[in-house]
Amino acid sequence: MTNQKPVKPEVLPFFDEDSNTFSYIVKDPTSSACAIVDSVLDFDYPSGTVAYDGANKIIDCVNKKGLNVVYLLETHVHADHISAAPYIQSVLGGKIAIGKHIVDVQGVFGKTFNEGTEFERDGSQFDVLFDDDERYQIGALEGRAIHTPGHTPACMTHLIGDAAFVGDTLFMPDGGTARADFPGGDARILYRSIKKVLSLPDDTRLFMCHDYQPNGRELEYLTTVAEQKRSNIHVNDSISEDAFVTMRQTRDASLGMPRLILPSLQVNMRAGHFPEPEDNQTTYLKIPVAGLKKILIAHSQ
Repeated sequence: MTNQKPVKPEVLPFFDEDSNTFSYIVKDPTSSACAIVDSVLDFDYPSGTVAYDGANKIIDCVNKKGLNVVYLLETHVHADHISAAPYIQSVLGGKIAIGKHIVDVQGVFGKTFNEGTEFERDGSQFDVLFDDDERYQIGALEGRAIHTPGHTPACMTHLIGDAAFVGDTLFMPDGGTARADFPGGDARILYRSIKKVLSLPDDTRLFMCHDYQPNGRELEYLTTVAEQKRSNIHVNDSISEDAFVTMRQTRDASLGMPRLILPSLQVNMRAGHFPEPEDNQTTYLKIPVAGLKKILIAHSQ
């Protein structure tokens, strides 16, 4: 008896240039069912305004093709863009889903932003919390949520048919891997998660969440397990775990924070919902000022 080849879903990419983020529509080839992966809300930091241009392109495509959205999948709590999942859900339906370790992220950043007891840290802002290796259906297409922490504690790779959506776990082979220095991140755990992804069949298609176009090359978003094992500059088959950890820790120490990290974390840990408006009917996002207390004490002495 031969092993049945996995179904090949139709995958439609959308690129947000401001955050270098790819979003995807993933369609069951046998029905109208689909999922949307890692959607992006347009957010102008200086003015505090939002727009829906990128999300509307996804919505227009779904409507034009007559698709039915089953899931709005978040591979993790993004630190470089705000999710458009609630907006898309309000128009198209579907369940907003993330890995169950979102509770760990909420615990950390609930304290960071001093959210108080009114901020639930149980993942209840999301419609679905996936366990590791949990299976789910998009029409006749089977999805599998694979816990791949290291970049964040809640990272999931979604294997849907023959296509894996890796979030920030991997970049294109010439881009290497994501950082592991955010709270709850761990370079050694990231290496092991990547090896889990690279244990999938060699012809598994890998869809990136970001591409930063190293050396000015053209934009790319699709590779394979075989290509990553052969030529990823950080984790090809010739690189040991210890060598990776040393490289990743050294590299991460030189990196600045993403431009939208503070608004993104506050919103994305709420499943893309902004904090409730205050008594003047205005919504606010917080900016923790690291080291300010020490500076004020030093100047007062």
